[in-house]
Amino acid sequence: MTSTLALSAATPGAAFEKVTIQRRDLRPDDVQIEVKYAGICHSDIHQVNEDWGPAIFPMVPGHEITGVVSAVGSEVTTFAVGDRVGVGCYVDSCGTCEICLRGDEQMCLNGPVATYNGREYDGTPTAGGYSKSIVIKDHFVMSVPDGMDLAAASPLLCAGMTVYAPLVRFGAAAGKNIAIIGLGGLGHVAVKIAHAMGATVTLLSHSPRKEQDALAFGADHYVVTSDPENLRALNGTFDFVLNTVSADIELDAYLETLKIDGAFINVGFPAKPYQFHAGSIVMHQRAIVGSNFGGPAATQEMLNFCAEHNIAAEIELVDAGEIAAAYERVANSTVRYRAVIDIAGTLLDN
Repeated sequence: MTSTLALSAATPGAAFEKVTIQRRDLRPDDVQIEVKYAGICHSDIHQVNEDWGPAIFPMVPGHEITGVVSAVGSEVTTFAVGDRVGVGCYVDSCGTCEICLRGDEQMCLNGPVATYNGREYDGTPTAGGYSKSIVIKDHFVMSVPDGMDLAAASPLLCAGMTVYAPLVRFGAAAGKNIAIIGLGGLGHVAVKIAHAMGATVTLLSHSPRKEQDALAFGADHYVVTSDPENLRALNGTFDFVLNTVSADIELDAYLETLKIDGAFINVGFPAKPYQFHAGSIVMHQRAIVGSNFGGPAATQEMLNFCAEHNIAAEIELVDAGEIAAAYERVANSTVRYRAVIDIAGTLLDN
């Protein structure tokens, strides 16, 4: 075991404290990473506060991790010391079930291992990227392409993959007319990626405040949905709608904006169950679907795509001692557009 410095919450809702945690000794297929940056995901806040049910404490969050390889196990051939790498939401899976074998390790039938607030298969609690060092199975480590800024790349390991997967699955491309709901941490990356794929992109938002940003990121149109008439004017327009927000919405109104055979894709977690009329989907063969991240191979594909098209998250760097304030701003949607902790520069021993 090796010791490393980390930011840990001892109990639900507790303030983060600088503590020393233990990382396992390198296994033959392990990679040790010196963490440079860790993005703050809204799910970090939910899990630290136990909003989604009982969690494992003490907790070291962080599943948007970028850094540099500091050591490799004896059987690792893909990475070498000094390589720029990233880690996302999962750090292990069974590797043998049909879902793992098709490349969707994040939905492993035997239970994927979350980067934090999870348990290794031997029962050891996992601790995430709010730490100076982390040890990860090589299969779940991604290469960060040269030229991509490590800080701006870190949110791509969660937010980027969360939106890239459904955009690929539902065929965002030239000739497709799509809508994205919300211009937050997920939505702004979705706009950039969908634009790079060639789709015609409409950003749907309840407020006009972010219109200029949306257009700068690549949106072709911006529609303010607080006026129901604006949304009604879009009926039958979109091949699919990607919902990146967790707010309660009038689902029927958005379903009506879909073409025949269109899909409403959800990646958010609203507090209340959706309600809609069956006729909104039956009469025009529309679908309501979810999308759950992606496996390591797809995540590497996403990073390569973003590097090729010069796509990165819009970020604000956060000091390791200012997480409480950053969490409040993330919860209030005032970060533009993703908060990233400068682990290497501000999580110090003194």
